[in-house]
Amino acid sequence: MSMVFDIGTGAGLATATGVRPFLPPLLAGALARGDIGIDFDDSGWQFLESPAFLLAVLALAVVAYVAERGGVDRRARQVGTAVVAGALGVLLAGGVLAAADGSELLGMAVGAFCVALALGVVGGLLERAAKRLDDSAAGLLVVYADIAALVLAAIAIFLPPVAYLALIALLVLAVRARRGGDEKYAGLRILR
Repeated sequence: MSMVFDIGTGAGLATATGVRPFLPPLLAGALARGDIGIDFDDSGWQFLESPAFLLAVLALAVVAYVAERGGVDRRARQVGTAVVAGALGVLLAGGVLAAADGSELLGMAVGAFCVALALGVVGGLLERAAKRLDDSAAGLLVVYADIAALVLAAIAIFLPPVAYLALIALLVLAVRARRGGDEKYAGLRILR
C-alpha cells in the first residue's frame, strides 16, 4: 500500500488566483477504484473511491470553474477553494494512512499541514509569477499547475518516498519566500 500525503492537493493545483484542489483526489479515487497503487477498501474510508464522492469532487470543480468565469469575487473564490482543499487533503491523507493500517488522525493532521503549506507557498508563487507575465502567458500557469498536481499525485501514489522530496521542496520555497520578503523590506529601509 502506498502512502499518499496528497501534497498535490495544494502544491500543484494552484492558479494565478489560488489553488485548485480537484485533480489529485479524482486521480487517487479513480486509481483506488481499480485498486491500482492505492486502495481504500476495508479501511473505513471506501467512500473516497466511490462514484458519489468522485462525482461530488467533479461537481465542485465545475462550480469553481463557473465561479471563476462568472466573475465571483476573487477573495470569496480563494476562501472557498481553501476550504475545499483543506477538506480534501484531510480526507485523503487520513484515508491513506487508515488504508495502510496507520493512524487516521495523524494522516488528517499531516494532510491539513500539507494543504496549508501548499496553499501559502504555491498560491503566492503563482501569483508573483502571474504578475510578471502577460495575460495569455499567465493563463497558462493554470495548465502547468494542473499538470504538476497530477504528476505529484501520481508520484505520491506510485513512488511514495519521492513525495517527501516535494514536501521538502515546499518547505524550502516557504523559507526562501519568507527570507526574500524580509530582505526586500530591509532594502527599502536602507534606501530611505
